[in-house]
Amino acid sequence: MWSLIVAIVIGFIAGLIARAIHPGNDKAGFIVTTLLGIAGSLLATYGGRFLGLYPENSSAGFIASVIGAIIILFIYNLISNKTR
Repeated sequence: MWSLIVAIVIGFIAGLIARAIHPGNDKAGFIVTTLLGIAGSLLATYGGRFLGLYPENSSAGFIASVIGAIIILFIYNLISNKTR
């Protein structure tokens, strides 16, 4: 349970950093950006566990969370641009 809380807190910060790093004109607001960051952190955490990079009950590191957030933000931009 604690690793999930840590992943959410790290994801909040990682989402803000991913938004600053990711190029392009994003129309997503603050709430969407933080939710995408949290999703990226959870992607990095559970994806890393699935691939055997992290032991059970540990969260992804900060760099991995930022990379996961950038991936989620990129996918979000692809989907949102197709619907416009």
